[in-house]
Amino acid sequence: MRDLELLAPARTCDIGIAAIDCGADAVYIAGPEFGARQAAGNSIEDIRRLCDHAHKFGARIFAALNTIIYDDEMERAFRLMEDLQEAGADAIIIQDLGLTETARRIAGISRDIRIPLHASTQCAIRTPERAAFLESLGFSRLILERELSLEEIAAIRKAVSCELEFFVHGALCVCYSGQCYISENIAGRSANRGSCIQACRSLYDLTDENGKKLVSSRPLLSLKDYCLKDRMEDLAAAGISSFKIEGRLKNISYVRNITRDYSLALDRIVEARPDLYRRASWGKSSGGFIPAPDKTFNRGYTELYLDGKRGQWASTDAAKSMGEHVGTAEILSRDKSAIRIRPTKSGLSLSNGDGFCFVSGRNEVIGFRADVCNGLEIRCKPVPELFSGAALFRNIDTSFEKELETCSPERMIRVSVNISRESPETGCRLSVTAETEDGRKFRGTIGDGAEPARNTENMKKTLVSQLSKSVGRYSFHVDGFSAGTLPFLPVSAVNAFRRMMAEEIDSENCIGIPLYRNTAAAEKPVRTDRDFTYRDNISNRVAAGLAAAAGSGKVEQAYELARPKGAELMRSRYCIRYQFGRCPKYHLRSWPERLFLKNNGRTFALGFDCRNCEMIVREA
Repeated sequence: MRDLELLAPARTCDIGIAAIDCGADAVYIAGPEFGARQAAGNSIEDIRRLCDHAHKFGARIFAALNTIIYDDEMERAFRLMEDLQEAGADAIIIQDLGLTETARRIAGISRDIRIPLHASTQCAIRTPERAAFLESLGFSRLILERELSLEEIAAIRKAVSCELEFFVHGALCVCYSGQCYISENIAGRSANRGSCIQACRSLYDLTDENGKKLVSSRPLLSLKDYCLKDRMEDLAAAGISSFKIEGRLKNISYVRNITRDYSLALDRIVEARPDLYRRASWGKSSGGFIPAPDKTFNRGYTELYLDGKRGQWASTDAAKSMGEHVGTAEILSRDKSAIRIRPTKSGLSLSNGDGFCFVSGRNEVIGFRADVCNGLEIRCKPVPELFSGAALFRNIDTSFEKELETCSPERMIRVSVNISRESPETGCRLSVTAETEDGRKFRGTIGDGAEPARNTENMKKTLVSQLSKSVGRYSFHVDGFSAGTLPFLPVSAVNAFRRMMAEEIDSENCIGIPLYRNTAAAEKPVRTDRDFTYRDNISNRVAAGLAAAAGSGKVEQAYELARPKGAELMRSRYCIRYQFGRCPKYHLRSWPERLFLKNNGRTFALGFDCRNCEMIVREA
């Protein structure tokens, strides 16, 4: 039996609580500093509050401390790890190898960090060798590179014993995770320090070495969003246990919608194969809104390299969220303030305040809001760039947003109740036992001193009905009834007994499913006998000592410290030549080997490692 975990993002504590209520088995969130999203920090007290809520369902909280750490920050980072542990975090996600158990041993640093460490996707884990090396450092879970195939995932699964986590939904970096330096190169803002400028979403011209424009003003490095909802069973078969939703900067409506959608999909897998899988936490979310992932932020969807095949992965028409395609525009007024939508399918319903967008003739995404909707006609402020026949997308559905806000699911823990009569000497008194799905037990009696019920059948119906209702987060169900003579009990007394059962059960902590803990961290790391380069992101003396013990002896500093000339700013399985049908391997016509990206006076040279089918970006 394998536990399958849906892992949701949280920018804030309240978003994390919403994710748990919508069915997440775990939430990842940053503390006050050192998280790879600078705009998503949270206080230790907020982390504690989120942990308290999650643990009521046996759900887990993973604290993201996944930037690289400089020497003068190491002590603060260790203290923060201890604070997060004390606040109730179940694991800490890290990138910097200097924070690992093995690195601390080599450096002689003693810290009381008992909870598991998870290797961030920023560790660029895409080979069995890299995975085995990181496991030897004490990592209990590896968060794999996004650009992997099922076959490559399965190979990593065979190489290690620890848990494997994989992104299944949300934004995709074009570069291998943790090895993108273009933001640092352009603006001095490091992605590995949580301050990426998202240069991959910018507009670029593509030119040849003579300056001829091949493509003009397009987001040439912007990938579509991941969507693997229908592939989670394949991922589970390949060895993935945790299915991760990207989005620590997303709002609460996005997290609710996507978490609910994927939780229902994961439920279907578990229900179809109860012999193989179970959910990694307790309680079932029910009721509330019906999820609709196309109605919240997305750049279009892709499954990327999951099947080991190339495809059209980029969102080269627009790097922004387009939303759901609703139809084409018909201009009704000269100033373009009156529009009719010709829908792509029947049943389209519009609301005042809906947001729309389209791609203009200059390849820019233009957005506007509908002030008044009458059927399929829209009145709005003039939209000069709009033209008849433009494909319209709705990126704000006000009715759906309101439903997300007001119709949240309820998460309930199932409690099985059994009723039996005690010995005849006790009169009509009944014995009641109850057990939660996580294993907490209750035993009590009801009806002591009561008169026998005149209508036994009606009394039984009352007991079953009233003891099969919900209280707080507990959903009670009478699954066994073996009593003949019954006491007469008013409904109020039965309800009071049910509330008392809930209070007794709630006085005990939920029994969570144990989280895997790697207890075999090596005294010394598995030797790799290779050089550690700037792409290994070694940014402090502790990490450097570990690298020296593991490798050939050559240890370079991180790009942010050394800024080496001619360095790769990014490397990717995505290839511009393939995207535009100009790959010499796959297409009849090809573009030249020397190509350049240009943006705001900056020029970047493209390289093509065709043997490994990878594209490289360097400063020209």
